Amino acid sequence: MKNLFKSYLFLKLFLVMMTIVLAALPLYGQKVKPSASGYVSVNDLKVYYEVYGEGKPLVLLHGAFMTIDMNWGQLIPELSKSRKVIAIELQGHGHTSFSERKLSHATLAGDVAKVMDYLKVAKADVVGYSFGGTIAYQFAIQSPERLNNLVIISAAYKSTGWIPEVNKAFKGMKPALFMNSPMQTAYDAVAPDKTKWTRFLEQMIAAAGQPFDLGDTNIAKITAPVLLISGDNDGLDKNELAKTYTLLGGGISADMAPMPKSQLAIVPGQSHVSLMMQTATILGYLNSFLK
Repeated sequence: MKNLFKSYLFLKLFLVMMTIVLAALPLYGQKVKPSASGYVSVNDLKVYYEVYGEGKPLVLLHGAFMTIDMNWGQLIPELSKSRKVIAIELQGHGHTSFSERKLSHATLAGDVAKVMDYLKVAKADVVGYSFGGTIAYQFAIQSPERLNNLVIISAAYKSTGWIPEVNKAFKGMKPALFMNSPMQTAYDAVAPDKTKWTRFLEQMIAAAGQPFDLGDTNIAKITAPVLLISGDNDGLDKNELAKTYTLLGGGISADMAPMPKSQLAIVPGQSHVSLMMQTATILGYLNSFLK
């Protein structure tokens, strides 16, 4: 009972933090309009996308319960100045309708590939935050030929990549926690069927409570350069993050060997929520890495 109470408190604090941070922004919405938007039919699902700018393709994958606007609204105007930005809303999120189709990392990563096919994008840089970061890892594993560079922001490729308190919180989530939250407000603004909100929450919560592991061996096989970005207190297990970086070829003495192609950035004084609000910092890392 005590552990359940701690998990509930953790999630409540998370949502309060998100509300405070978003309220501090004059607008978290985008300042530019997409040059194209629409839906791609994938089996029984229509996946929503938006395209901004021109140049080298860059795919953005949002965090759990979020929309394109909520997650990337501050970054898209800057990123699209020199790139073709393709932002996708995953199953049940935002404009993409709810589906009873089973949620799986492989299926969602396959949806990303289908959107790229539809837009005639052979290869792209892929950036994923949190839940979207896990899908980005899966995309790198199953579609390596479609990937130029990979950026993972505050995400893990296995359950044990999070500290124990976070995993306990995942298992203790209830739909009531998200009622009247910023996530629901964003969902209600664009969802094709707002009555699916609770069912969507139930589906996502059930998936979040299931242990997963995309495999150390699979991560080690990623040949594309990878940038890992984490807040120093964002809930990721930093020992596991260091191991991940080692699997990607990092964690060496670059004075004695060539600098690895992958990079690791730990942003001080940041939580899981506040990290994505550090627009200038995140943009600086992306522009430096995705040259």
